[in-house]
Amino acid sequence: MPIPKDLLRQPFESELEYFKSNPTVTGMAAEDNKVILNPYSNLSKAEKDAVALNEYGRVLMRTNPQFAPNFKLTDEQQKFLSSNSYKDAPEQDRLATIAARLLSNDPSAGTPTIDQLKFVNSLQEYINKK
Repeated sequence: MPIPKDLLRQPFESELEYFKSNPTVTGMAAEDNKVILNPYSNLSKAEKDAVALNEYGRVLMRTNPQFAPNFKLTDEQQKFLSSNSYKDAPEQDRLATIAARLLSNDPSAGTPTIDQLKFVNSLQEYINKK
């Protein structure tokens, strides 16, 4: 599913430098609440679309109080997040990471709970109406 065109922008020079130095980062929800993709990534179109959806979900969670994640993480998800750059991230960022990955069908999110699926389904319904 494509994201709204006005939310996708080209990376600024400083962001390009970051992406070049961090090739495993394939996209991000930038500070201006725009979605940017790593132009140095070798992802397919479908993979780029999934990354854009993931980051769009993060923008929605960041900018709409109704989409502030409020579910519990599983032990599996806690372990995963503690093994990467989200180890010391605020809890809201950790929750948003899992929700965005579930939204974009990223298997690294682990097995979702019923509450997580309800949350992601409400986010997906909102996106589908746009």
